[in-house]
Amino acid sequence: MDEKLYYLTDKIDNDIKNDSLTEEEKNALCEEIKKLLPSGSIALAQINPVSGDVRGNALKALKWIDWANRLELAAVAFPEMYLVGYPIGDFIDRFPVIVEENIEWLKALALKTAETKVLIGFVEFNESKKGKKYYNSVAVLSNGRIEKIIRKTLLPNYAEFNDYRHFEPSAVDSSNRIVEIGSKRAGIIVCEDGWNDFDFFEKNLYSVDPVETVVNEEHPDYLINCSSSITRAKKEQLKHNMLSFAAKKYSTPIVYVNQVGSGECMSFEGASRVYDKNGNLLYMAKSYEEQFFIVNISEKTGKVYPLPKGLEKTLTEQKAFSLDHEPDLERTYLTIVQSIRDYFKKTGFKRAVLGLSGGLDSTVSAVLLADALGAENVFGLSMPSKITSAESKNDAKELAQNLGINFSEIPIKDMFDVTREKFDFTFGEIEKKWNCRYKESFTNDNIQARSRALILWGVANEFQACLPIATSDKSELYMGYATINGDMSGGFAPLADVSKTKLFALARWLNKNRHQKNAIPESIIAKRPGAELAINPKTGKPLLAEEALMPYEFLDEVIWRVENLQQTISDMMTEEFLYEKHMKEQNDPVSREQKFE
Repeated sequence: MDEKLYYLTDKIDNDIKNDSLTEEEKNALCEEIKKLLPSGSIALAQINPVSGDVRGNALKALKWIDWANRLELAAVAFPEMYLVGYPIGDFIDRFPVIVEENIEWLKALALKTAETKVLIGFVEFNESKKGKKYYNSVAVLSNGRIEKIIRKTLLPNYAEFNDYRHFEPSAVDSSNRIVEIGSKRAGIIVCEDGWNDFDFFEKNLYSVDPVETVVNEEHPDYLINCSSSITRAKKEQLKHNMLSFAAKKYSTPIVYVNQVGSGECMSFEGASRVYDKNGNLLYMAKSYEEQFFIVNISEKTGKVYPLPKGLEKTLTEQKAFSLDHEPDLERTYLTIVQSIRDYFKKTGFKRAVLGLSGGLDSTVSAVLLADALGAENVFGLSMPSKITSAESKNDAKELAQNLGINFSEIPIKDMFDVTREKFDFTFGEIEKKWNCRYKESFTNDNIQARSRALILWGVANEFQACLPIATSDKSELYMGYATINGDMSGGFAPLADVSKTKLFALARWLNKNRHQKNAIPESIIAKRPGAELAINPKTGKPLLAEEALMPYEFLDEVIWRVENLQQTISDMMTEEFLYEKHMKEQNDPVSREQKFE
């Protein structure tokens, strides 16, 4: 399609967000765009819903539908379960009124339709006396009515997904899944329905492949997959290869429309796309942005917006553990920033307060928060104890100055002393009845961490729309190397799914690729991680994290093997880890800079 078309549709995106155009300007823009539109063009509504906000989601959809009608497009396709917002958590079971509301709004949207077909995800009641309460459905709207309803067959019940908990699987009714769109016949697939190709996957979770059934029985001109597919490391590679494989296998183009935005601990990257019948990528929408994206399966070339940098280098890679995090760093950055921004916006928070220790976790958290919320909405507090080094205090202050965030130093020595005095009295009283007191404990460590959390929560209680941040990373959370109600305590944990080795790589990436270069002091990246809560009796210095745990390169592979290969300790004992290979190759300890770059 003409490059000018996408320049013009950017104006549609701006109008949808900001109501920026007058009626006269809308009409003029429509006339310009229509001149560039091939017959049979459709719009992919790459959109960011709010879970549970049916009214808001419906009114938002109405803007997309209005523009599709104005342009006289053949169709506009929305993501899976759009009206209630995906994911749904438990709220449709707890509050069935939300399902009733989404049906009423579906009927209201139908009244606003014209010749343009509207495909939109919603939740439908199961009116039979058997099975789960609901169906995960896609409605086809046109000419003021609900034309038909297509129900999802394959319901994921793994990892983050709990669809089978709420929804009844529907048999594949091939003829009902065919929708006349312009002069073409489109077969409708709902997200997971497209994830069970018997030739692509080594092991299949389901006994039926809806794609195979619909294509072989109805021979549609193309398929439309209405999806809400999350982003994670290596997920893009799987998604690209699977969709390309299916399109080529069945010699049938595939149109894939995906949700964007974050909610309920899930993040969606968008990147809606089209593959031609040979499996070639014909169109791809923007990543991490809402977009009114126009495509046409009859075209030989289309608009392909780039993926986050690095992903295209690894599209053919198999799943394997690697310490080379570079190809996934921009995706990781965009995902976390989107998650922070959406969580705060959708819950009504505006400001974040966090402890700045001068360590890597709080440092990267502060950078991401500043980028997502604006530096003026972030407050970093350095809360030193008697163990805190001067270097850590200076690093925290320098970082805050570089980012332009708010900053204060609040010593906690007095809080520690008062708490310790109260504890000594209390423990003495208990010891009169119990003789099981530890000779050594983590009490002093935890007093410090909990004193800091108390201050952060106090700030959040006193200042409007403010949320305290838990800054621990995935590696340390996995090992329990954090204090309950201390540094584990917060309203949002931006790094909870980022391993420590990846965090080092991300810090270097941020210094090179953010608008503000080298905001993170090199001394923070170079120092060996440690909580500065206790002294190591062997060294006489603050205890380092790897002294309490194990080398992060080894630990992160343990976590990866548990999550991706479901290996047990026995399984891992027979495996050679990447860290071990590196150690053998170099025959001496690998320098931190070599390991993390």
